[in-house]
Amino acid sequence: MAVCDVLNTLAEKVGEIELNEALFNVEINTGILHEVVCMQRANRRSGNACTKTRGEVSGGGAKPWRQKGTGRARAGSNRSPVWRGGGTVFGPKPRDYSYSLPKKVKRLALRMALSARNQEGNLIVIDQIDFPEIKTKNFINIMSNFSFDDCLVVTEGVDEKINLSARNAVGFKVLPVAGLNVYDILKYSKLMLLQSSLAKLEERLIS
Repeated sequence: MAVCDVLNTLAEKVGEIELNEALFNVEINTGILHEVVCMQRANRRSGNACTKTRGEVSGGGAKPWRQKGTGRARAGSNRSPVWRGGGTVFGPKPRDYSYSLPKKVKRLALRMALSARNQEGNLIVIDQIDFPEIKTKNFINIMSNFSFDDCLVVTEGVDEKINLSARNAVGFKVLPVAGLNVYDILKYSKLMLLQSSLAKLEERLIS
């Protein structure tokens, strides 16, 4: 097993911990990572774009002019797609873009993303984060100790003090182990794991 330093909030080494190779030393397949990221982005699409067909546009009940004798082209409705203000042909309608991949593929991709951050040297394990009060300044001070411009922080469970302190910090995000996903790991250049979250990660992705 690979050994990783455990740091405190001042970026000082306070110990060491062994990382499970099944989580942090997996061979990386960029194709699988790409598939899972595409799936996540598709699932986040709202799919609300909507246009009206000629049957849905208001008006157009009366024939604009008589069929013959005017010298103009025949017209049956001023809501025709060729008219200004008319309906749209083959326009978008609300739809669901979401799809799924096998659970094994999603779990494998998550292990690959964790391994990628570890192999790059962008994985940090921190002993704990304990805020006396909810303040964005407290969170920013910790990140400045590590000289991070952006970072994904993973906690064991939902921690309201950390979540509320970090929500206004630009470039940073806090997620519990249950919400950890490939897209967010790859989006942020640094990954910070609370030491208490490692056991939960093993429970979720290996057991």
